Amino acid sequence: MTTTKATTSEAKKTRAGSNEWLVLAGLLLLTIVPSIGGAVRVSELASDPAVTAANARFVTQPLPVLIHIVCVTVYGMLGALQFAPSLRRRSWHRLAGRVLVPAGLGVALTGLWMTAFYDLPAKDTVVVNGVRYVVGTVMVVAIVLAVRAVLRRDFMTHSAWMTRAYALAMGAGTQAVLLGPYTLVVGTPGPVPVTILMTAAWVINAVVAELVIRRRRVRRSV
Repeated sequence: MTTTKATTSEAKKTRAGSNEWLVLAGLLLLTIVPSIGGAVRVSELASDPAVTAANARFVTQPLPVLIHIVCVTVYGMLGALQFAPSLRRRSWHRLAGRVLVPAGLGVALTGLWMTAFYDLPAKDTVVVNGVRYVVGTVMVVAIVLAVRAVLRRDFMTHSAWMTRAYALAMGAGTQAVLLGPYTLVVGTPGPVPVTILMTAAWVINAVVAELVIRRRRVRRSV
């Protein structure tokens, strides 16, 4: 009987380990998509490009988008590793968190700034920009609440708020997953499909985040 229990326990640990790496791989892939786009943008700005309608806002005011690209890349990569239980039990988790907080705030605040002050393309409707304001604001609030929670050693609440912030920050990756197939099948999306798909991406990420948070709470209560 003891041998059977030990075997079952080892099997569960093996499955948990496999699931952990699958989650990490998925999150890193989701991060790589916007990171590649960011790298292309940085390369373009570094090459003294000709000003066009598509890049004018970035060429004339490059600093906000450059900060945004660096912050979202760091936040996405490091944030994905924070979901690994094997790393959360080590001091690395705490040290990485000290980088993630300013990086996450950088993502949210530059996103809000660009929405407010950049001359955005016509496909970015009032609805999309309104959602961007909500997402950026919620991200800032979530990170602040996460920091407050960890200072009072409420780690469950800290984890929940950081998960919500990370999910919203990864909206660009999910948007690429939704917009890519649409573009291949239907063609370049107009303002309405862009609005629907971009908003849907943030909603999907937010729902997944809440499911992850709920699962953690159930696991803790067992």
